[in-house]
Amino acid sequence: MRTDVNTLGEFGLIEHLTRAFPLNNPSSVKGVGDDAAVIDNGPFCTVVSTDMLVEGIHFDLAYMPLKHLGYKAVVVNLSDIYAMNAFPRQITVSIAISNRFSVEALDELYAGIRAACEAYGVDLVGGDTTSAPKGMVISITAIGQCEKELLTYRNGARVGDLICITGDLGAAYLGLQLLEREKQIWQENPGIQPDLEDQKYAIGRQLKPEARREMIETFRKVGLKPTSMIDISDGLASEIFHICKQSRVGALVEESGIPMHPEAELLALKFKLDPATCALNGGEDYELLFTIDPADVEKVKYLPEIYIAGEILDAKDGIKLNTKGGNLHDLKAQGWVHF
Repeated sequence: MRTDVNTLGEFGLIEHLTRAFPLNNPSSVKGVGDDAAVIDNGPFCTVVSTDMLVEGIHFDLAYMPLKHLGYKAVVVNLSDIYAMNAFPRQITVSIAISNRFSVEALDELYAGIRAACEAYGVDLVGGDTTSAPKGMVISITAIGQCEKELLTYRNGARVGDLICITGDLGAAYLGLQLLEREKQIWQENPGIQPDLEDQKYAIGRQLKPEARREMIETFRKVGLKPTSMIDISDGLASEIFHICKQSRVGALVEESGIPMHPEAELLALKFKLDPATCALNGGEDYELLFTIDPADVEKVKYLPEIYIAGEILDAKDGIKLNTKGGNLHDLKAQGWVHF
């Protein structure tokens, strides 16, 4: 019997492959199933996350400069550490490359990695380099640290908690649509120069995303510990489902509470796309989705770039979207599909 991995999906496949691996060491606090693993380290916990980027699947060098790729590869890993309410300290970088990449090309890639390390105060402490039959694969492991009592998981949301979102959503997806459109036009007419319509915001969100370190610093300053948290890499709807599944709760998301940049909204309409759908399902925003106890609402109410977008419900109430028109729908997760 042969089972196609597509029938399981990314998270189903991970669950299937790792279910026979119990945690046997007392220091292994959290294994597979959250944004990062957690290892007991005295008064602190060590937090570990790894991510792999494959050319042709996760990035396209037709429009992704190698320096930007190096930067982004680091940032997407650091975002997972921040999603645990922790701070990244070290990374390891492993790459597999074909013979089409020169030393100078790899210098560009590592210049981006170095820029991200400097920007976020992390050290490159190891890795591996090997050959590949074609293309490029980058695998980065991020290692962070957090006080035990401040660690935040996906499974802590409780009925009545408020759903919060940082920054804005959908622009990275729309930046990708613009880049893909111009690539297609260029392939058909190589003499034509790309027209990116001066969409610096959307293009920047796609090619050079940032992780929300300052939000985690702000939480410390105001004494806020979210009840649950996840980073928005696969789309808001998908991440809501992860929190609800692991916390065994339902949710009500208000469409009017989902933050979007005005430029992204206009770009969505230009592409004849529904802006809310882009924000819910686009992915690659690397913002934070978190829940808070209603008693903590005063701590976030006046903080910049934090938006209250809904409420956690009882599991029997399902996961719902309340549209701007006042219609209640079942929320559907149509974000990034890995297989």
